Amino acid sequence: MATNIATTSATLRDVTKMERIGAHSHIHGLGLDENLEPRASSQGMIGQGPARRAAGIILKMVQEGKIAGRSILMAGPPSSGKTAIAMGMAMTLGSDVPFVTLTGSEIYSLEMSKTESLTQAFRRAIGVRIKEETEIIEGEVVEIQVDRSVTGATKTGRLTLKTTDMETIYDLGTKMIDQLTKEKVLAGDVIQIDKTSGRISKLGRSYGRARDYDALGADTKFVQCPDGELQTRKEIVHTVSLHEIDVINSKTQGFLALFAGDTGEIKPELREQINAKVSEWREEGKAEIVPGVLFIDEVHMLDIECFSFLNRALENELSPLVVMASNRGITQIRGTKYMSPHGIPLDLLDRVLIISTKKYELDDIKQIIRVRAQEEDVTFEEGALDALTQIGSQTSLRYALNLIAPSSHVAKRRKASEIGVQDLRLAYKYFTDVGRSLAFIEEQQGLLMFGESATQTSSNGSGQPMGTEFNANASEAAPMEIS
Repeated sequence: MATNIATTSATLRDVTKMERIGAHSHIHGLGLDENLEPRASSQGMIGQGPARRAAGIILKMVQEGKIAGRSILMAGPPSSGKTAIAMGMAMTLGSDVPFVTLTGSEIYSLEMSKTESLTQAFRRAIGVRIKEETEIIEGEVVEIQVDRSVTGATKTGRLTLKTTDMETIYDLGTKMIDQLTKEKVLAGDVIQIDKTSGRISKLGRSYGRARDYDALGADTKFVQCPDGELQTRKEIVHTVSLHEIDVINSKTQGFLALFAGDTGEIKPELREQINAKVSEWREEGKAEIVPGVLFIDEVHMLDIECFSFLNRALENELSPLVVMASNRGITQIRGTKYMSPHGIPLDLLDRVLIISTKKYELDDIKQIIRVRAQEEDVTFEEGALDALTQIGSQTSLRYALNLIAPSSHVAKRRKASEIGVQDLRLAYKYFTDVGRSLAFIEEQQGLLMFGESATQTSSNGSGQPMGTEFNANASEAAPMEIS
């Protein structure tokens, strides 16, 4: 009978634990050791050792609260791991330190000004850790008795709780009984009741009841039975962002705007009052500021007004660490006619610490493809991994990674459990890379609308036509041979 229960549980887990696989879902940290030295392959991170080491030093300073109001720029060619490093930073910081992601093009909206959008992003990246004391009841459940009326409309009951030193019976109303039912509280569970709000939290199962049942779930947590008094005072810490405080106190928006996402513009006067109140809490020891990280991807999409705002905002006392990423070289500053490195004004670049990322080596590409294949739960036949690595080195890493899923489906159509070279060859044939697409455009020059020469329009920021490394000349372009 125990075998049947285990099989059913495993089947349920397979059905319910279905998660989407994202572009960076394999990233779980920066892959650094205790001395902030990068491991060859760890937590999904491969290669880019100097960049990861620099990011680790920055993270250490953020965790110690020693860096705020600073700006970091991660600059490098496309597919060199800039966003992956940012995601690794977010995973390392955890949920207690705010990490806000923003793309440069997100701020252009008809509903909100650019500076307001950046202000909200800044305040979302600043946490306020609020401390408060509350009375709680914590103990092991001995017995739950529920009495229903004749009509069943009302319910009353009694809850018996104990610690190692005492045992008490509490009367229950309808709401408390409903909460106990919702949390699936049983005799032997250790629970915590907040006397102020009446909220019930199940902490785990008592060690004393560990042998009561033969069949327990794999995720069952065992805890010690509490000792001392049942009713105690406990300090509870809440971490909220300044933006959440702004929205809750905004009369025009209100608390529900946090769930709708449409917060609108918030008056500067309200923010000044909130800043003053938070400063008062800090002086009284009731709260502390947690400077987080604001990651702005594709920062070259910002215009001169946004860069001027960033210059001023970084000087503010309540300012997070701003991490920016760009894959542009010498390019035009949006909103002006002037050229600048990475499309960022020189006065802002002077404030920035720059972390450079380089193109991945062949061995790194192979390792990354192997990690992504494990994430997508696919395997390669002998020679197929080397063939895909060859594609990634001659086209781009992103293109090679995008071929994994189509190649897997092609393999399934021929009833194969592993991806073979023939599957990669078909996927490569079905889906073109940038170089072959550019060659096709040149061939169809007279048939496509508003066409111009690729060498005139497709500059990649380095002065070379986009796709030249893929042999994009119309007369010479040919499909790559996959061996």
